[in-house]
Amino acid sequence: MNQSVNVNTILTHPGSAHKDEFLACSVLAAHYEVPIIRRDPTDLDLSNPETCVVDVGGHHAPAENNFDHHQFPKDHPPTCSLSLVLQDLELYEQAKQFCDWLEPTEWFDCRGAFDTAKWLGVPPRVMGQLNSPIDITLLRRFAGETHLKPGDIIWEMMRMIGQDLLDYVKNLKQRLSYIEKNSEFWTLEQNGHSFGVLYVPRRQPLPNDPSSGLEFFINSQGKENDTAALVYPDRRGNGYGLSRFHDDKRLDFTRIEAEPDVHFAHVRGFVAKTKAIDANRLKELVRKAWIV
Repeated sequence: MNQSVNVNTILTHPGSAHKDEFLACSVLAAHYEVPIIRRDPTDLDLSNPETCVVDVGGHHAPAENNFDHHQFPKDHPPTCSLSLVLQDLELYEQAKQFCDWLEPTEWFDCRGAFDTAKWLGVPPRVMGQLNSPIDITLLRRFAGETHLKPGDIIWEMMRMIGQDLLDYVKNLKQRLSYIEKNSEFWTLEQNGHSFGVLYVPRRQPLPNDPSSGLEFFINSQGKENDTAALVYPDRRGNGYGLSRFHDDKRLDFTRIEAEPDVHFAHVRGFVAKTKAIDANRLKELVRKAWIV
């Protein structure tokens, strides 16, 4: 990324819009806070680094802020315009690690729905079943615009999406470091069985989302096959949340809903909230939820 360039415009093609293009423009809108124009680029646009040309133009030239993947050969690893923008911001490897949706997005844009479904090992109709009306509306409204600027509803929504993505990718590494320094792995015994629990004690200041990053941390420690439950601070109260890890059905938290210090247990049994703060009491509640 050329820090010395004063980017003043994001340029992308007119007409229909794809998710990768929308997200790439969203990230750039958050990073540069400049207007988005939807038209075909000129040679002057492509040679002007002050204009980010996204998903159009036939060039991938980061020094000139050109981010088009369509000229890559058909056997090139799936790479979309969002991939190129994240690479330029030096965030791609972190995003690939932390955002499970990124690689399917690359596949869908480069290989289409049928090949992506085959790669994922699911029937093609699943791709349509996973469509969200939120995605459909945002993409349709974006496709209908020719000029979006700060203050416009769609531009502001895109900036928020891009900012949330950037914040998540940048901050998760720091969050994982926090979990590593503050968490404990418990091994509990119940009914002749042992199972693992990741416990995160309450510390001040409390993170905005105390359960964020726990799965990534467990996987990074190679504990995904040994862990059955999570215990973490409840962001809405002074107690703790108790939940299954990977929806481990050996735990059913409805079994503790009658406990005097449990004020919520989901009817499906996958999560509960307790006022308890003592570690031994938290262990007792998790043991009582064990059904094997």
